[in-house]
Amino acid sequence: MSDRGQIVVLAKAPVPGRVKTRLCPPCTPRQAATVAAAALDDTMDAVSSMPAVRRSLVLDGRYPAPPGWRILRQRDGALGDRLAGAFADTAVAGAATVLVGMDTPQLTAAQLDAALGLLVAPAGPDAVLGLADDGGWWALGLREPGPAELLRDIPTSTSVTGALTLAALRAYGLTVEQLPSLRDVDTAGDAHAVAACCAPGSRFARAVAGNVPVTTGVGR
Repeated sequence: MSDRGQIVVLAKAPVPGRVKTRLCPPCTPRQAATVAAAALDDTMDAVSSMPAVRRSLVLDGRYPAPPGWRILRQRDGALGDRLAGAFADTAVAGAATVLVGMDTPQLTAAQLDAALGLLVAPAGPDAVLGLADDGGWWALGLREPGPAELLRDIPTSTSVTGALTLAALRAYGLTVEQLPSLRDVDTAGDAHAVAACCAPGSRFARAVAGNVPVTTGVGR
């Protein structure tokens, strides 16, 4: 992979009571934070294993990042504003950017490498978008950061956020290639389903096994 590209992780420090609150119940706030920390660590591991790529963690709060990462403070405001700000604050001239969150710890370096590869290819799309099973999206990649301003006007955390994002990108005149969809982690059912998809040795899978009780009807 060329060093013309970068991966940006938008995340919130795993502080009890501030992250993964939809896991409570059945989890306690501390258990939910443990699961969130594992999800973030697995996500950063996947990005860290990619060769010759810039890595930025745009963070709300404080959390240690592995060597080779740039850490930036996440902007204030609504999620759409923070997403747009993350693209603007990490922009590198001539470098494509793929942004992901911390809710899909099953993602792999190969998936990220493929997404970035599409953007840096001479005849590749202007944008790539990975939709999430709940109607949101798990990854957005852009050749240039400017179109990320569209995100400020798109409602977030709805069942149509992904579809609205795709429509807005196309209405802007961008060519968009869709990535494989992934399930993100909101509920206990999500946590167990995603843990089953993680690689052996996953921190997230271990954290779910030890901290997320299996209850009746935990699936969607």
